[in-house]
Amino acid sequence: MRALVRTLVTTSSALTLAAATVVLGTGSAQAATCSQSYLPLPDPACTPGVYNSDVTQSTINSTICVSGWTATVRPPTSYTTPLKVTQIAQYGYADTSTSSYEEDHQIPLELGGSPRDPKNLWPEPYSGTHTATSKDGVETKLKNAVCKGTITLSAARSAIKNNWTTALSVTGIG
Repeated sequence: MRALVRTLVTTSSALTLAAATVVLGTGSAQAATCSQSYLPLPDPACTPGVYNSDVTQSTINSTICVSGWTATVRPPTSYTTPLKVTQIAQYGYADTSTSSYEEDHQIPLELGGSPRDPKNLWPEPYSGTHTATSKDGVETKLKNAVCKGTITLSAARSAIKNNWTTALSVTGIG
C-alpha cells in the first residue's frame, strides 16, 4: 500500500511539474529569479530598462511627440502575454493571474523605451499604493513636458528609470 501511495504522489508531483513547465514554456520548472523587494519598481537586475534607438532628442517631433505614435511600436499581446506569464514566475508572485499585472515598459514607449526587449518589460502589479495605473499618468506628464521643451528626453528617461514614483518631482514637473 505504501509503495502505491509513494507512486501516486511521485506521479502527481511529476504531472504538476510538467504542467508548470508547459505553462511557462521553459522546459524546466522556474524558481523566482527576480526580487519583489524593489516594488513598486522592477528589479533592476531583471528589468534595467532599454531605449529605442530610433528615439532621440532630435527625432522626438517625428516619434514620441506624434499623436498615436506609440501604437505603431507597441508589441501585440501575442508577444507580451507569454512574456508576462514567464516573468510572473521569475518575480515569484503568489498571484499568478495575468489580469493582476500590466506588462509594462520600464522606460515607457512614450519616452522612447524599447518596445520588445524583455529587459524593458516587467509584470507591474495593479495592486498596492503605487500601481501600474498611477505610473501611466507619470509617463504622460513626462512625455508632454519633453514635447513642450520643458525638459529634455534624457532628463525624463533618467528620472523614470531611477524611480518613477519620484520622477515628476525630480524633474520639476511636480
